[in-house]
Amino acid sequence: TRKLTEDNYPFKAGESLTMIFHYRWGVINADLGKGSVILDTSVLNGIPVFHCKASGRTYKFYDNFFEVRENFQSWFTTDGLVPLRFTRNTHEGDYICRNDFSYKWTPGNEHIDANLYTIKKGARTITLPLSKCVFDLPALYYMARAVGLCCVVKDVKYPMTFVIDDDVYNVYFIFRGREVKNVDGLGNIHTLRFSAQLLKGEVFKGDGDMTLWITDDDNRIPVYIEAPIIVGIISA
Repeated sequence: TRKLTEDNYPFKAGESLTMIFHYRWGVINADLGKGSVILDTSVLNGIPVFHCKASGRTYKFYDNFFEVRENFQSWFTTDGLVPLRFTRNTHEGDYICRNDFSYKWTPGNEHIDANLYTIKKGARTITLPLSKCVFDLPALYYMARAVGLCCVVKDVKYPMTFVIDDDVYNVYFIFRGREVKNVDGLGNIHTLRFSAQLLKGEVFKGDGDMTLWITDDDNRIPVYIEAPIIVGIISA
C-alpha cells in the first residue's frame, strides 16, 4: 500500500474537466446540459487542502421541462485526501436540497456535524457517524483516482462508503476490464471500465449501475459516463 501524498497523485491543483450531458429516450437523442469539475488548493482552519468545485446545469431550453442546478464543493487535505468539509446545493425539478458538512476527526469522537435543508423537511441539524473510509462524493472521486489498481480483480465487487444528505451509504464498484472506447470529439481512447452502484432518488432508479470509462494511463481522467435514470439514459 502506497502512502497518498501530492507527489504520487494522478492529478494536481489547476486540473479542470468539462463535460456535456446527453439524454437518450425513444426518439429523443440530444445534449441537455453541461458540467465541470475544478480542483484548486486552499487553506481551511490552518490546514492545506484541495478545494473541488463540481457543478452542472441543464441548458435553458430544457429548464422548461426539468430544470437542474447542481453545485458540490469539497475540501480535503492535500496530504492523504482526508475530507474536512462538504457543501451541496441542488435543484432538480421541484426538489431542493442543501448540505453543509463539517468533519470532526477528534480521536474517540469522530463524527460529522451536518446542517441540512430540503423543501419537504425544512432546515435541521444532525450528527452522522464518521470513519476513515467515509467520504463525500467529490473527495471519493479523487480518492478513487489516487488508489492503486494492482490488487483490484476484474468482476469483483469492492465497497465504497460515502455520505450525502442525512445518511452514510455503502455501495460498490466493479472493475470490468480494459477497453478501447470511442468518444465523440476525442476519438479512440484506451480506457479502464468500471461499474458503480447507483442510489434511488429524484433522478436515478436505483436498479442499475453507472458505467465509467477512465483513461488507462497515469492521469486516470474520466472520458465517458453512462447511467440509467428514471426515464431514459443519461451520458456525459
